[in-house]
Amino acid sequence: MSEQSEKMIVSPVVCAWADVDHDNYKIEIQLPGVDKETIKLKMHEDSYFIKGETDAIVYIGSYAVCCEVKPEEAKAEYKNGLLKIEVPFRKPMEGAIEVKIE
Repeated sequence: MSEQSEKMIVSPVVCAWADVDHDNYKIEIQLPGVDKETIKLKMHEDSYFIKGETDAIVYIGSYAVCCEVKPEEAKAEYKNGLLKIEVPFRKPMEGAIEVKIE
């Protein structure tokens, strides 16, 4: 039996919201007792994945984002068991390609 299979697997507590101007998506994830080095955060335009571990617990989850974001511009900070993420929303027509009509 592997070490990870002996650990309890738990969904972390997550709070997410758009800022007042709807420019940025803010996410706070509670990861009590987790060392920063064990945290894995992956983001797409429409979702993100989080994983962090302690000696006894694996916090893991995958979440959808309400509107598309720019993951390449995401900023994250971890302090006192709280991971704070801020990522700008993608503008509605950003990246749109004009299609030539024949």
